[in-house]
Amino acid sequence: QVQLVESGGGLVQAGGSLRLSCAASGSGSSIGAMGWYRQAPGKQRERVAIITSSGRTDYADSVKGRFTISRDNAKNTVYLQMNSLKPEDTAVYYCYAAGERDFKVYVYWGQGSQVTVSS
Repeated sequence: QVQLVESGGGLVQAGGSLRLSCAASGSGSSIGAMGWYRQAPGKQRERVAIITSSGRTDYADSVKGRFTISRDNAKNTVYLQMNSLKPEDTAVYYCYAAGERDFKVYVYWGQGSQVTVSS
């Protein structure tokens, strides 16, 4: 199976930057799309960004132009570069990866990273 390990969260002032990383390990599944969701208390889970295995990306309107998702397929790692951070970006960020094995689709989740943006 696949395990996802996140890193890079922390506390930053408004206008600052952070980069989240999520590394996948294991074998047996072909990894397709990878991305990030976030959830703040009292709010619904929101898809932040997604990137396909071929490099196509999509972003939530709230982060478009500020966040950039990328991946290194050789390292099975996805990154989320977050610039011009706002207090509204404060949330727990979860990375995910979609995989396929034996004609079944699986979704793997990271442990979550707290991102706090102070004003």
